[in-house]
Amino acid sequence: MQFGTHVLQLDVEAETNHIVTVMRQVIQQDFRRRGAVVGLSGGIDSATVLGLAVRAFGAERVLAVMMPEKASSPVSEQYALQLAEKYGVTAIKEDLTAGLAGLSCYARQDEAVRSVFSDYNPAVDKIKLVLPGDLLERGSLNVYSLSLTGADGVERRRVLPVAAYLQIVAASNMKQRSRMLMLYYHAEQRNYAVIGTANRNEHAQGFFVKYGDGGADIQPIQHLYKTQIYQLADYLGVTQEIIDRTPTTDTYSAECSQEEFYFRLPFEQMDLIWYGLDHDIPAVDVAVALQISPQQVEHVYRDLAQKNRSTEYLRAKPIMVR
Repeated sequence: MQFGTHVLQLDVEAETNHIVTVMRQVIQQDFRRRGAVVGLSGGIDSATVLGLAVRAFGAERVLAVMMPEKASSPVSEQYALQLAEKYGVTAIKEDLTAGLAGLSCYARQDEAVRSVFSDYNPAVDKIKLVLPGDLLERGSLNVYSLSLTGADGVERRRVLPVAAYLQIVAASNMKQRSRMLMLYYHAEQRNYAVIGTANRNEHAQGFFVKYGDGGADIQPIQHLYKTQIYQLADYLGVTQEIIDRTPTTDTYSAECSQEEFYFRLPFEQMDLIWYGLDHDIPAVDVAVALQISPQQVEHVYRDLAQKNRSTEYLRAKPIMVR
């Protein structure tokens, strides 16, 4: 059969049953935990994981925790609450703003931003980090720019110096690590397990924070491409608002899609190209399926391989010295 989008189609019923079986085995029998805690962000991944957890343990043994901070979109909380209500799951809110301020998360981030835009005013200006959007055309390097949009709606972009980039990322990573700390508080209080929400795209390309959203007791969707998550979400009855929502980082004050922040391609294109790379499919066959050139496919092959290599540290377990 000719290579095409069919290679990513799941038997959603069989996949759901498999994941649910493994979750029950690991959490109830191996870990001896009574239920599950899920960080519910209002995005497609955590929504799908919540649906799987309800299938595995019942709504009465699943806790959804919403963890906004001052840069979070209000829509995220709204969508999370709607889904929790639909599934019959208890949802609680833990606002992390004060804790992050106490850790100087915002002050450290603002200091780095002002090293690039000296007139930055966090009270009115919106910021985000973005990568070049021309991956198919040029295969350009993953060099970040800082985008600042003022109160007048005018956007300015400047390439980030390494020191400023590292400081902004180090500060913003406090958000993910604080969320995981909160999830484990609620899990340990109830003798529950923490369920991770990372998909294959995030894990293999390093789009996660070590000991933040990368830390959990089990990662039930880590083997699935993003487009396959949507298939599961539809089967599990995730609310349409979440399914239709553009995946965002929900980390910086300006709205920022995952595509412009990290992945650089729509998931429909990237997942099929990535499947081709994973299964040694010639670039010309992938190109035919997507109606692009083999050279464009090669650009993406190189980018995927480079991101995987450069983020091995994030996936590495602690090294025990003997």
